[in-house]
Amino acid sequence: MGAPTERGVDDFQDTDAAQDEAFKPLTREEVLSLRARNPLVSPWRILAAQAALGLVCAGVTWWLTHRASAMWSAFYGAAVVVFPGALLAYGIRRGTANPAAAAAGFMFWELVKIAVAASMLVAAAMWAPDLSWPAMLVTMVVCLKLGWLVLLLRRRPVVTP
Repeated sequence: MGAPTERGVDDFQDTDAAQDEAFKPLTREEVLSLRARNPLVSPWRILAAQAALGLVCAGVTWWLTHRASAMWSAFYGAAVVVFPGALLAYGIRRGTANPAAAAAGFMFWELVKIAVAASMLVAAAMWAPDLSWPAMLVTMVVCLKLGWLVLLLRRRPVVTP
């Protein structure tokens, strides 16, 4: 039971001590086993899959509409996802030992990604007279969701006990 205070019992003091006692650093073998069970997924592989799916969406759009403007709109929608994502992946490729610097770097490059994507959308609205917004937006959503699907379906080796 925790230490008594004016407002009741403070249970947080004992939980910190219990957590400190329960913490055990991993051994090298445990780290290697953990990495084998949870392999990393390259952001470049996800971007390549998004670009390929964007090309497929552009082809399907052409097949359904027979309009070049709709096909180019779908292709541009894929570019709005892939190009800023590539900037983010390029920007954060260097690791750092400082967690605060890593978080700040990630936030900076994520802001760059959002700004470039928004700029590309504004540019499309201003300079593409025959833009098909549904084709572009559907392709953008499909490409964005593919990133989550790749992470969900990533290949995991079978580990036998």
